[in-house]
Amino acid sequence: MAKIKAKISESEALAKLAALGMDNKKGLDIVMLDLREIESAPTNFFVICSGNVPSHVSAICDGVFETIKKATGLNPNRIEGYENAEWILMDYFDIVVHIFLKDKRQHYRLEELWADGKEIKIETNSAKSNSKE
Repeated sequence: MAKIKAKISESEALAKLAALGMDNKKGLDIVMLDLREIESAPTNFFVICSGNVPSHVSAICDGVFETIKKATGLNPNRIEGYENAEWILMDYFDIVVHIFLKDKRQHYRLEELWADGKEIKIETNSAKSNSKE
């Protein structure tokens, strides 16, 4: 019997690349929100994570940028918040990346605001290595 492989959309593949870039820089609590079923959604996916300190948040942003650029050649339409690195937003049209300091993420609660979206937890490399111990 032949295996049937599910086809993922370009925006989902881009969101997964963003999550990989976050994981490569040890982003915390990485979540993808699939917003495609929400008529008023501004994009197809939000990819959200936290960093410990502003320099970590900036490093995560750099990791996402480098991962997506290397794999696809794409640059974000815009990046907001890089200067103070408390909440960085990277707009790739089909996906929007949000990288927060932990307290800012708790304050803005994007996952709750967009709770109608399907939350996709990302299994990170650190979680995989911890489960093998």
